[in-house]
Amino acid sequence: MNKPLNPELPTLQGGERAAEELKGLNKVGGVLPHEVFFGLFLLVTWARLGVVAGWLSIDALIYLGLIVLNLAAIWYCRSGGSPRRWRFGLLYYPLAMNFIFVNLKFAIPKLHPAKMDSFLSYIDSLLIGATPSLRIETLVHPVLTEFFSLCYILFFPYLLFSQFYYFLGELDLLKKFVIGLFTIYGLGFLGYSFVPAAGPCHALVAQYSVPLTGGWITGWNAAVVAKGSNGVDVFPSLHCAVSCFLLFFDRRHRPWRYRLYLLPCVGLWFSTIYLRYHYLVDDICGFALAAFALWLANRFPMKSYEIHTPIPESPCR
Repeated sequence: MNKPLNPELPTLQGGERAAEELKGLNKVGGVLPHEVFFGLFLLVTWARLGVVAGWLSIDALIYLGLIVLNLAAIWYCRSGGSPRRWRFGLLYYPLAMNFIFVNLKFAIPKLHPAKMDSFLSYIDSLLIGATPSLRIETLVHPVLTEFFSLCYILFFPYLLFSQFYYFLGELDLLKKFVIGLFTIYGLGFLGYSFVPAAGPCHALVAQYSVPLTGGWITGWNAAVVAKGSNGVDVFPSLHCAVSCFLLFFDRRHRPWRYRLYLLPCVGLWFSTIYLRYHYLVDDICGFALAAFALWLANRFPMKSYEIHTPIPESPCR
């Protein structure tokens, strides 16, 4: 004779429990990867500045304030859980990123006064014998310089328009986008702070015999970079990391954008070397960072309908 059905579900085990824990990422208690990695950069930088400049110094207090705002943004997104709150809370990260990028020009020299260009150049020499921008110097031509300058400067509208596009779109996709992009910036800024460098165009200038000449785009790009650089934005290459993340995020979620930006992105990657802004090791680490960010973005946060919990078998069998 069949036993009566137990009205209570059996205790979750194995995959069922794991599925429930993954669901928790979308609940109030779940912390998303970008919140961890961006927060880690803020915490480490605040502690380093506190030790070097003093805990009540302006620099340390700035990063303490950014930590408080990061925690407030995390709380705000989850207090009520409405889409509007999530969008406003996630806006903290692009705003903080732009502020921090400029601030690093003043903060990093206090943490690490010496530039690490000689170390990065040495790594390149171990990999291929010399920094690649030196090896391809015979290929320099005004037409190529103009073309690669255009590719390089397209990074800025590409990043800006991508943020607008995803912030105005589907919320679950926005979360994935922010997870990947600001994991890159959190870890990338850590790289800037521990391995500050000026780039081959400054550190190896005496070794180049062919100047980079071109048209008005070349001059425009050079002026934008000179004015916009914080002087330590070399390792890892965030031009490579961010553009690679955007491109392959689009490939998965918005293929039409991938087809539109594919060739400019490839040109951008080559331009980082040709225009003498980066060492090869910068680009390699940038692509590795993009791969890690894509891995995270494609796994978090999981929608409820993406998690399939096995239905317990009836004890009637």
